Amino acid sequence: MASITFQGNPLHTSGNLPAVGSKAPAFTLVNSKLEDVTLASYPGKKKVLNIVPSLDTPTCAASTRKFNEKAADLDNTVVLVISADLPFAQCRFCEVEGLKDVTALSTFRSTFSDDYGVTLMDTILSGLTARAIVIIDENDTVIYTQLVAELANEPDYDAALAAL
Repeated sequence: MASITFQGNPLHTSGNLPAVGSKAPAFTLVNSKLEDVTLASYPGKKKVLNIVPSLDTPTCAASTRKFNEKAADLDNTVVLVISADLPFAQCRFCEVEGLKDVTALSTFRSTFSDDYGVTLMDTILSGLTARAIVIIDENDTVIYTQLVAELANEPDYDAALAAL
């Protein structure tokens, strides 16, 4: 269990992010066509997991836009924006925003949040995910993680991208 804050108030997650150097936990998430997408869906690619509570919030929307902007310049890398939003809402958000360089995936029907230790526990936002970045290399090894200490803050983009 990790401790973070939301608007300065303490809260906890269901666990801890996977350790740097460890094999990334397998996952199954849902895409905009309601199809299951797994870690194995991206063989030989680097994976940036931009984990956010909901695309309906300003900070989550900002980080998704920022990663979309940066993703266009990344070789052999996919940026996966993972939230508890329904796939329909994620698709609508990406279409309205014109985001084509990130892939939105939903934790709908998934144990991803618990498997990656990011489920928010003791807050009115319980069940959503904490804000985190996990970068996985071509061999599915975790090479970078950041659990954002204050849920309302954006992640450290420069540190995350430097890990690539």
